[in-house]
Amino acid sequence: MVELLNVLLVEDDREECDDFERVMDSIEDILLIGVTNNEKDALAYVKDHLPDAVILDLELHRGSGNGISFLEVLKKARMNYAPYILVTTHNISRITHERVRQLGADFVMVKSQDGYCAEYVLDFLRLHKQVIHDMRKKTRGKYDFIEKAPFEKRKRQEARVTTEVDKIGISPKALGRAYLIDAIMHRIAGQQDQVAEVARKYGKTGTSVERAMQNAIDRAWSTTHPEELIAYYTSRIHSERGVPTVTEFVYYYANKVKADYLQDF
Repeated sequence: MVELLNVLLVEDDREECDDFERVMDSIEDILLIGVTNNEKDALAYVKDHLPDAVILDLELHRGSGNGISFLEVLKKARMNYAPYILVTTHNISRITHERVRQLGADFVMVKSQDGYCAEYVLDFLRLHKQVIHDMRKKTRGKYDFIEKAPFEKRKRQEARVTTEVDKIGISPKALGRAYLIDAIMHRIAGQQDQVAEVARKYGKTGTSVERAMQNAIDRAWSTTHPEELIAYYTSRIHSERGVPTVTEFVYYYANKVKADYLQDF
């Protein structure tokens, strides 16, 4: 059985992301567990999925945050586990490179160097795969408790999502209530097609699931006092009906809960 190297990619250049995804698809011993251009999302990925390695772009101009801030927060978190961090950057400042090393980066690779490409980066990681796995095995007993964190986190998040839908009057009797909660949780977890995931879970068609969710939202907006809706649902509603669509609703609460949770990292 091939021992996988689980990798998180933090990169804001879409073409580079595509290149990495393409190459990783052809490599059997590397698994891409996530791609993000957002510092906070990257921290969540580390906390939830414990990647073996992180390919970290320092400059996230098209995303949010930056690689140095990511490293600072990760170091302050004092987790008993830390991934191997390969920094990629256009920055050639020795001071900057020394700073990221002080913050825990294992290697700095300049993008302007000869031969730099996705294949080059991944070949470099593969050369270090055994060392990375050996280091993780040595500390496995120390961070076993962290492996349970994603489950505990999900329970807390689901309780929070349930509280949020209660506040705006999504009735426990509404068929779409459970669907909405599950869809929000899928969105938090990074699933792209939440309706399909929910439909698969309940053995329903996507159309029936989406209709039930929209009916639950519509009923809440017709029965809950407007002041409460304004207080608890602060996102702009684009629909001419004055009621959030399923997508708007799910994205709003997923982003809200996710952002609030990340403040505790």
